[in-house]
Amino acid sequence: QFQLVESGGNSVQPGGSLRLSCAASGFTLEYYAVAWFLQAPGDEREGVSCITNSGGWEYYIDPVKGRFTTSRDNAANMVYLQMNNLKPEDTAVYYCAASWNIQALCAMRPREYDIWGRGTQVTVSS
Repeated sequence: QFQLVESGGNSVQPGGSLRLSCAASGFTLEYYAVAWFLQAPGDEREGVSCITNSGGWEYYIDPVKGRFTTSRDNAANMVYLQMNNLKPEDTAVYYCAASWNIQALCAMRPREYDIWGRGTQVTVSS
């Protein structure tokens, strides 16, 4: 079955770092663009970053530029989100999502993504 599973979420202090992992199973990730989304309680799901199928291009929303980095290891069927200098406003459930439809492109629209993980909680507080 086609699945994505996120891991690495935790509770950290402001300024701390986390690395989220997104593991694919049942399909070959190299054909898919992969994005990270976040959802805070009561809010709509919104994009954080994306990376094209080859890893040749990345996109980040302004609030995380310079702090977050997404990368992929297609041989391992894995995508990562390295989060540095975390802030309380980063607190949310983080989801990874894969899109066969856009492949070599990046988009922050949830409707473009076909396969979703179930999320991992990131909490940033003192």
